[in-house]
Order: sequence, then C-alpha cells, then structure tokens
Amino acid sequence: MNVVIVDDHPLIRAGLASILGNEHSLKLVGEAANRLEAINLLTTLHPDIVIVDLELGMESGLDVIVEARRQGVVCEFVVLSSSSSEEDFKQAKNLGISGYILKESLPEELVLALRMISNGRNYYDQKFFDFLLKTRKAPTASRQVETLTRKEIEVLIELGKGLSNKEISEILFVTEYTVKKHVSQILAKLNLSDRTQAALYANAKGLVRYVVN
Repeated sequence: MNVVIVDDHPLIRAGLASILGNEHSLKLVGEAANRLEAINLLTTLHPDIVIVDLELGMESGLDVIVEARRQGVVCEFVVLSSSSSEEDFKQAKNLGISGYILKESLPEELVLALRMISNGRNYYDQKFFDFLLKTRKAPTASRQVETLTRKEIEVLIELGKGLSNKEISEILFVTEYTVKKHVSQILAKLNLSDRTQAALYANAKGLVRYVVN
C-alpha cells in the first residue's frame, strides 16, 4: 500500500516515515507540509492511504480531504491528531475517513490501524468507543468479558486486531465456521451489533496487545 504523509512538522513526518519503513506492506511515496503541497502530491501519486494531520499550521487537514475528493482523488484518509475532542472526531468522521489516530498512540497502534484499513476496515482510537456506540444508535455492551469462554476471548482479541474470520481460523487452528459461531456468541453475550463494535470493545478493554512482526 502506497502512503502519503501530510503534516506541517518535519519531526513528525520523520517519525512516521521511520515507522512505515519497518513495515514491508506499507510504502511511503511522498510527504507534504501544507494543503497545496498535499493536493499536488495526491493528484499526481494517487496513493492508497493518506495520513493527514488535523491541524496544518493555520490550515485544516480536513480541508485537504474535502479538496482532494473534489478533484477526484480516490484513497483512504487517516486523520492524525492530538485532539480527543468528540466534536473534532465527528467532523472528521462525517467526511468518511477510514481512521482517526491520536498522536499519543504507540507506533504499533499506528501500524495496526494501517493494516486494518488496508484490509478494508476502519480504525478509530478506543477513546471514541462510547461515542461510536452512541452515534450508531446501538446499546453499549451491558455484560462483561467474564461472560465469554476462553476461546471466545481469543477470538475477540483477534477481532480487535481487525482480522477476518479466515485469518482468525488460521491463527487459532479452527475452522472458519467455528470462528463465525464464536463471533455470533460474542456479539450476543456482550450486546454488540457487529464485529466493528466488538473490535472497539476489545481495544477499549485493553485486551489487544500490539505485537508487530
């Protein structure tokens, strides 16, 4: 997956470039420091994923997303921000972003997020778990993880990493059908509506340990 970084701080760009350099499935193809540079890059390079800072000096990273889409750029946008404000998150999510990552996150979390997004899933920081459940008009998890069996907990952890049923079956050495049954039980026991909420729940509860090979 080709990645472009849009951030006005050279040190942040260098740090992100270093993280991406250790991940063979992600290739950094360009960097931009402002909206104009970003649009020129995106319309020329057509990257798969764009990591854009919410605040670009006196500019907004959200304007980059709006302008890029207006010009027909097709890619996944991931907002990188120091703000955990629900209002900032809501504005970004309303633009159809694929991810929202806080700058306080561990490098392993960033890699996990980009892996999930490259596999067609979304990744939002666990701090927005309650907000996401509320906006999806779904009940919050009313039961505790202790109601799950050991195998269901194992499946929940892998869901938290954004893995598919096939990938989970290979890791846990069970059939996809068995994984599907476990997922259904997890959703029912925790009163969650889908696997995205299960993934958010797993991360919010600290079940997922970020180990990146």
